Amino acid sequence: MLTRPTAPALFAIVAALLPLPGWSAELDGAVLSLAWALPFAGVLLSIAVLPLLAPRLWHHHFGKVAAAWALAFLLPFAAAHGAHAALAISVHALVAEYLPFIILLTALFTVAGGICVRGNLHGTPALNTGLLALGTLLASIMGTTGAAMLLIRPLIRANDDRRHTVHVVVFFIFLVANAGGSLTPLGDPPLFLGFLKGVDFFWTARHLLGPMAFLCGALLLVFYLLDRHFYLNREERRPFDPTPDSALQLEGKLNFLLLGAVVGLVLMSGLWKPGVATELLGTPLEWQNLLRDGALLVVILLSLWLTPKTARSGNEFGWGPMLEVGKLFAAIFLTIAPVIAMLRAGEHGAFAAVVRAVTGPDGKPDDVMYFWMTGLLSSFLDNAPTYLVFFNTASGDARELMGPLASTLAAISAGAVFMGANSYIGNAPNMMVKAIAEERGIRMPSFFGYMAWSVGILVPLFIVMSFLFF
Repeated sequence: MLTRPTAPALFAIVAALLPLPGWSAELDGAVLSLAWALPFAGVLLSIAVLPLLAPRLWHHHFGKVAAAWALAFLLPFAAAHGAHAALAISVHALVAEYLPFIILLTALFTVAGGICVRGNLHGTPALNTGLLALGTLLASIMGTTGAAMLLIRPLIRANDDRRHTVHVVVFFIFLVANAGGSLTPLGDPPLFLGFLKGVDFFWTARHLLGPMAFLCGALLLVFYLLDRHFYLNREERRPFDPTPDSALQLEGKLNFLLLGAVVGLVLMSGLWKPGVATELLGTPLEWQNLLRDGALLVVILLSLWLTPKTARSGNEFGWGPMLEVGKLFAAIFLTIAPVIAMLRAGEHGAFAAVVRAVTGPDGKPDDVMYFWMTGLLSSFLDNAPTYLVFFNTASGDARELMGPLASTLAAISAGAVFMGANSYIGNAPNMMVKAIAEERGIRMPSFFGYMAWSVGILVPLFIVMSFLFF
């Protein structure tokens, strides 16, 4: 079924069709006031508050709400700087940043959604902990989105005869959708951006293995103890199990090959540099990235065409979670543009205090502050551009950051990846997992309810990590 294009999409379409003169897609953050951050704050508050205060309105109209906030930035910006400048910003945000992001997520979502794990296991504390550990390891190989989409449904099904399941999904977001993707550039978008900037492929594994092992080991231990506490309650098991235990079988195995193709295409775009690009309203579009995105679209179509329908029906596969992520992140990518520009302006921007906070009295980077500032901003901004901001704030030179400033780059990387779990909007898979769990009848915490979990469990561990590693 075709849907009407949103206003932000229309900006990009008009920009592509009209013969407009070239305009720079870069915003000068030094001349922007904090008022330009209000639409972005509005998107965040809408995501946080409306599902709690007006659930029916949000469920049926979240796309319209997101589009309204996008227009709240674009229309005043067009009035202040001209329609051509607004179009250039829209093209840069949507074509150069949002589309590659959403295409990759859609490819992983589609391919992983075509792998159906038939049968059912008994959701004991040991099994649940084992599945979380498996997903944590897979996240650095197939990405947090791919690992999350592959395992969230079997995990929910294994526990569908239990009364307490919210904690299972919450820890799944902590581990599989975030911390597990910290060992390779394929695991999480911020690390992939660092790879494209020149960070060695295995650098993250060498420098983040210790922090990742500590965090994930501690989370798995806490989860096991909490899950065991619930499991030993005599009223925990429901009298009727909707999916009795049975042997496991895989359907849709072809998607493992397509998953390998996704990984190969992502690597190709980072290793192959033909040095050829086209330009659209001041936004350079490099050929390797266009080839990657076009090939990923082919992978999506192949997965939809070749996967047996029974595999997707067995997963209860639907586009609802992807549509929610797609619409909300379109608004986020548009409205975040002035926020990132103000951060990038450093001492000359409205967020100069943030830049000063990560620099010590001697003028050298403060690793602990880089860890926390990158992490806190990644909790509410998209963690990929936040990583880039602090990557450039620290030095911007990959060789220097891998050498004398290696501890600073490790702090930035850890903050971006680990603290993306602090809120539902810190990392795209968080919202996808939440949407799938709610489709399966699990009453997930509200925006602030989820943050109560993250503040109570993750933040104390991050404080300990600050002393141990940074």
